[in-house]
Parts: sequence; structure tokens; C-alpha cells
Amino acid sequence: MSGTSEGPAPATDLARPALTHVTYGHIETPAGTGSGRDVGAAGAPAKDPSAPYRSAFDSAPLAMAVVDREGLVVGANAAFGALVGSDPAPLAGRAAAELVDLGSDARTWHAYREVLRDGRNRLRCTRRLKHPDGHALWVQITVAPLPGGADGVLLSLTDISSRRDLQARLRHLQMHDPVTRLPNRALFFERLTAALEPEAYELSGTGRIGLCYLDLDGFKAINDTLGHRVGDRLLAAVAERLTRCADESGFTRAGTPLVARLGGDEFALLVEDSTGTEQLAGLAELVLTALQEPFGIAGRRLSLSASIGVVERHAAGTTATGLMQAADTTLYWAKADGKARWTLFDPERNAHRMTRQALASTLRPAIAGGEFVLEYQPLVGMDDDRLHGVEALVRWNHPQFGMLTPNRFIALAEEDGSIVPLGRWILLTACRQARRWQLERPAEPPIFVSVNVAVRQVWDSDLVSDVARALAETGLAPHLLQIELTESAVMGSAGRPLRALQALSEMGVRIAIDDFGTGYSNLAYLSRLPVSVLKLDGSFVRGFQYEDQGGGATAPNPADEVVVEAMIQLAHRLGLTVTAECVETSSQATRLRSIGCDTGQGWLYSRPVSPDRISELLGAGSYAVGNP
Repeated sequence: MSGTSEGPAPATDLARPALTHVTYGHIETPAGTGSGRDVGAAGAPAKDPSAPYRSAFDSAPLAMAVVDREGLVVGANAAFGALVGSDPAPLAGRAAAELVDLGSDARTWHAYREVLRDGRNRLRCTRRLKHPDGHALWVQITVAPLPGGADGVLLSLTDISSRRDLQARLRHLQMHDPVTRLPNRALFFERLTAALEPEAYELSGTGRIGLCYLDLDGFKAINDTLGHRVGDRLLAAVAERLTRCADESGFTRAGTPLVARLGGDEFALLVEDSTGTEQLAGLAELVLTALQEPFGIAGRRLSLSASIGVVERHAAGTTATGLMQAADTTLYWAKADGKARWTLFDPERNAHRMTRQALASTLRPAIAGGEFVLEYQPLVGMDDDRLHGVEALVRWNHPQFGMLTPNRFIALAEEDGSIVPLGRWILLTACRQARRWQLERPAEPPIFVSVNVAVRQVWDSDLVSDVARALAETGLAPHLLQIELTESAVMGSAGRPLRALQALSEMGVRIAIDDFGTGYSNLAYLSRLPVSVLKLDGSFVRGFQYEDQGGGATAPNPADEVVVEAMIQLAHRLGLTVTAECVETSSQATRLRSIGCDTGQGWLYSRPVSPDRISELLGAGSYAVGNP
């Protein structure tokens, strides 16, 4: 008889012995003398009182054997012999541990020897035994000391094969998806966790693990239009193709990838002992190709695609949670990049995403905590090189990432709505600073301050009231405030945004269109908006670069010159002034001045600087501005 262990016996399986009177092939009564023969009062031989108990032992349905302190069978009943595939008599003298596989693991063997030695504890364990006729069975083994100080232990076996089969069927149902019959999320994570255990990859294999995490594109539309019954049949068909892909990819390798349905229309292919990203990329391509073929479901030809996130890495140091987070992130990238594709996990891209999330989660507390500051970039008259105004540019002095420019956080602020309180702070701070410059030099012409406003500020707050409150609180004249909005935000404005712009214009506030020329560029429409300034996008100004890397002169881009000159002339015809952004060289400034540009902004004049530096520029007397 051979067997396998279900596992070492837990310490809780060592218990106090149960009462029994079986010992060494005869039965003792509770008051027995240990003799197999008794003498009556008349001196005649008495009937053996242990005979009924011996008969019960022999015919009991519970498989039992008495084992001595050396671990050898003293006697066994018929049920025990049936389980191990032998008549009871020849079992005497055999090592019990060999009959029921108690020596297959060190812990169980130690516990068994302890029961034999001290006669107090009890052992209970489960074994899978192979019967001589070829079939296997599961038994629960109990080893308990005999009572009354008698030498030996009682070994009993209970056939639990039916119970184990039922448990196996229930576990299969619990661990498999009823629609696709694939392993479900629970079984997938069980396998994934086991694959990431050090003993699973340190002794053999490549020590790497890979995962293809896929989501069906457009499956919800099929469910919504054709019903869940058709959707379930489609999921089952997808599962078949994924299983076929796994079988094909594993044909020439040590193992076949595990295919699981994680829920909804999400599936995963787990590759243990992967050989590198090439293997995972090949599997992803195989899946995409397989799913491109139309599915014949309920008399219809249904087409769909999948987006796949691919992760492949060393198993050491990887957790199930970390691997799934990376796969989920990569799947999102595949969706965002256009769907119907696979995308490989990129640590650098993920680091950017993590930074973005960290910034988003701390934006609102940073506003309340005063972590933002304003810098100001001069706006210089092209005809006189005098400082006419400044643009307020917000910076985030982040305690972890340092000084951050607006392109790192403004989009996040617009997404979560924190642009509204941040915008109010920028507006109030800029107006207060402009008024302070004016008060510092009351005899000199005051400069205006230009503040960028996001469209969400117009929709989610009362921008007109915010501006009026800032002007009233700081005492700044309305004409010294300029509000900048992007071209795409202003074009097509109607309803509340348009009314806000008109109200601000009537208040005396100037309205500027930022980055003009990159969107609609509809000057005719601008004539109907309360706009007073156009700010040409820097991409046009760069075409006016006259100097090459060698220091020689090169001709400007004729197309850029024609476009810019036409826009300036049309803007002037409409009563608008024009500011050129990104002016970096004197040659650019000269050409822009010659075609009528009103104001310049860029590094030729100054980078964004602190308020104190603007005060120094204002104190220059002639207001001439140069590189600080």
C-alpha cells in the first residue's frame, strides 16, 4: 500500500487520548485482570468475558489496528485489511507507518513517534492511499494511546474519499467561472500568489513572471443591444480562443499559460517562468490576431477587439498586488492609445503617472497651505522697449518635487475643480501686487497685470463677481487688469461664458486671447466678442529666427512672415492690439516691430521673475528692459 500526504499534521491534531479497551488482540473489561481466562465460584472454567469485545473489534465497520510501542501491528480488523488491501492476519508484525504512509513528511513522522513514545497525545492526519487493485482513496488517520496504561496505540482509518470528491467538486465550482468555465479571480490570485513564493522560482525555472491583462473593446455595446444571453455566449467563445492561444504558446515551452476570467469582459493570461518580454509580446499578438476573426453567435457575425496590458519582470520582489496594478495601468494606456492593441509596461511612464497622482491628491491642501507663488514676465512695447505690463505665472513650491511650472499641475486642477480656488488666489494676489507697484511709484505710469483664466472658472464660479471682489479689495483700477483665455475656450462661446466676457469688458477689464493661431483663428468671429488683445502663439514667432547655429544670417520663413503680418493687419483693422509670445532674439523683435506688432513677451526681455525684480525694472527710470 502506498500513499501521499495531504500535508504535515498541525499541532492541534495532537490531543488527549479517547477511552478504549482494545489491547493486543484481546479485550479487557474495565475491571479486567489482563487474563484471557477466569475461574468461577465452583472452580469450573468460566466463559472468556473478552470474547464479545473481540468480536466487536473484528466486525466493526471502522478500520482499526492495535500497534505496539515499536510501531508494529499487533492485530487488525477486517475493515482495516479491506482498506489497505490485505487479510488482517498477515498484517501482524508489519510497520504501521509503512501501511498508511505516516513517514512521508518529517512533521507527521515526529508526531507519530511522539504518540508511540509517551502514550498521552493523539495524532490525526489525512492521507491519499493507493489500493493494490489500482484505485486511490483518501483516509483520515487517527492514532491514539490505549487507556489504562496498556502498552500500544490504536490506529483507526476512516474512508473520506466521497467527502473529498464532494469538496473537490465544490471547490471547482467555487474557483471557476460558470459562463466561460475558466478559472475565476479567486483561483487566478491563488495561482499568482503561489507563483510569487520564493520556493516556486528560486530552485527551478527562469525566475521571471509575465501577465497579459486584457479587456474587450466595445463589449458593453453588444450586451446592451443584443442582451446578456448573447453576451455570455460571446464571452464563452472568447474564452475558447484565449485557451487555444495559451495552448499554442505553451506547446514548445515548459508550461501553458493560465487563462482566467477576472470579471465582466476582463481576462488574464498568466505566464509562469516567462523567458522575457518577447514571449509576452508574442502571446499578446497571438491573442489580438485570434480575436480579430468575427464570432458567429446566434446567427450573427459579431466583431470585437481587445486592449491588452503586458507586464513581464523578475518574480523576486514582485507582489501580486504590484503586478496587477502595473497590468491595470498598462491596460489603461492601451485603451488611451487607441484600443485594439497591446502596450508594454513602461516604468518611466508609470513614474510620471504616480507623480501625477501624488500631485492631484495634494493640490487642494497645497492651496490652503500657501504652497503656491507667483512670478511675473514683462510685456514690453515693441516701439519704445518700455515695460507696459506683466503676465502673472503661478508656480507650485512643492515640498517633495520642488518648484513646479503650470504645465505640471494646471490640467490636474482643471480636472478636479481645484482650479476655481486656485484661480481666485492667483487673481487676488496678482491684483494686490499690481496695486503695490503702483503705490510704490505713484508718479510713474502704472503697469497692468495679465491673469490666465481657465474655462472651468467661468462655468464653476462667478468669474465676474470674483474679479469685482479682487478689484474692490485691492483698489486696482479695472483697466490695469487683463484676463487671458485660450483661443479654443473663447471661440464658439455662448451663454454664460459670453455673458461673463461682456460683463468684464463693460467693467473696464481687458480681455486677451492667448496662443492665438493654433485653433480656429476666426478673426470675423472675434469682431463680435469683447476682446481687445491677441497674443500670437510662439510657434509663429520662432519662424522669425534669423541666426543659425554657426552665427551666420539666414532668411526667415516667408510663410510665417506672411501669416503673421496678415493677422496683425486684420487685428488692427478690428481695433485689437497684438502681443507676440516667445520673442528670444533681437532679430525677431526687429522684424515683428517692422510689421506692426504692438507688444513683445519672451526671454529677450526677461524670464518670469519675482515681484522684487519687476520693482527693479520699474525703477530703471526709462523703463528699458533687458535680460535680468
